[in-house]
Amino acid sequence: MPAPERSNRAYRNIARVVRPLLLAITARDWRGTENLRHEGGFIAAANHMTNVDPLTFAHFLYDNGIAPKILAKASLFSVPVVGSLLRASGQIPVHRNTVDAGRSLAAAIEALADGECVAVFPEGTLTREPDLWPMAGKTGVARLALTTRAPVVPIAQWGPQDLLGRYSKVLKPFPRKRITVVAGPPVDLSDLYGRPQDSAVLREATERVMAAITALLEEVRGESAPAERFVWRRPPGESR
Repeated sequence: MPAPERSNRAYRNIARVVRPLLLAITARDWRGTENLRHEGGFIAAANHMTNVDPLTFAHFLYDNGIAPKILAKASLFSVPVVGSLLRASGQIPVHRNTVDAGRSLAAAIEALADGECVAVFPEGTLTREPDLWPMAGKTGVARLALTTRAPVVPIAQWGPQDLLGRYSKVLKPFPRKRITVVAGPPVDLSDLYGRPQDSAVLREATERVMAAITALLEEVRGESAPAERFVWRRPPGESR
């Protein structure tokens, strides 16, 4: 398979190792690929259930000709080897609740202006919803979308939690796990463009994105999400 045009050497080398592993341990059900953009920057926004999600998310995009720039928590960039790979492949560190938080947004804006795909998990962390439905999102995706007016493509994943449990550190590769990834049409935020980015506008834009992701996941799971979205607040002192 030819590598995406925008992938650099480090990205391609990582893919040469990771892709064969994912191909061996997953059965892929990929849908809605016609909604992915190949010209111009866009935001890919997905639900987040387990720490293996970034790999299955990136696999879906990469094998469809897109090398995403993933917004990843800054602490990962300090991990030996992992941090070097993230930096070399051009991933974007997220500095939450620090003086450097604006740098993450600026880097994402620049990537979109350059025509890149910026991949985000709007919830900001693994969902705490008991049945793995998407919980309330953070407003970062709204700020990015409304500032750049880049299309936001909602993406739902189901199956990665069978490969690695939500809080587990033990991978369960066998038997091969079915991974379903579905991309939907871009979320319409056009009526919010040009409006002041106050809390009401940011929350509205964020909820539209989360609603689109949830609707896709409902189709995949064949059941309805709870009527009220789960809201999680990080306990004081809990690490990210």
